[in-house]
Amino acid sequence: MLARFDPWREMDHMRRGIERLFDESPFRREFPFLDKEAATMPLDIYEEGNNIVVKASIPGLKPEDIKVEVRGDVLRIYGEAKKEEEKKERNYHLREHRYTRFERSVTLPSEVLTDQAEAVFENGVLTLTLPKSETTPAKAIPIKTPAKV
Repeated sequence: MLARFDPWREMDHMRRGIERLFDESPFRREFPFLDKEAATMPLDIYEEGNNIVVKASIPGLKPEDIKVEVRGDVLRIYGEAKKEEEKKERNYHLREHRYTRFERSVTLPSEVLTDQAEAVFENGVLTLTLPKSETTPAKAIPIKTPAKV
């Protein structure tokens, strides 16, 4: 019996092969951000008075699992969801909790005073209050042309 050529079936077969290649690759373990099931970290960034406020949803973690850094105008939130010790007597029927590293970096609208910053973690939401640093306003620089001899 002859089967009709179906280009969509062939493309689906190729897509599955590529996914399998990435699933089995050691490259994926070195770069966890390639994990299609990696959790995203939604952010809200807004200005309130002289502060930049950042709200990050990071449910299921403890404050000691989260690190925050600011370098110049770049905010970096990162950490690791630690895996609980596996008990041999448990016979899991379903195990969906993820234990992985996470990281998110964003450019802030201005530089901030990190020594006056505050971080509060409540109900899975990290709220950062970052006072803006005083920046000098932009100043125009006149352009000169060399005098002709």
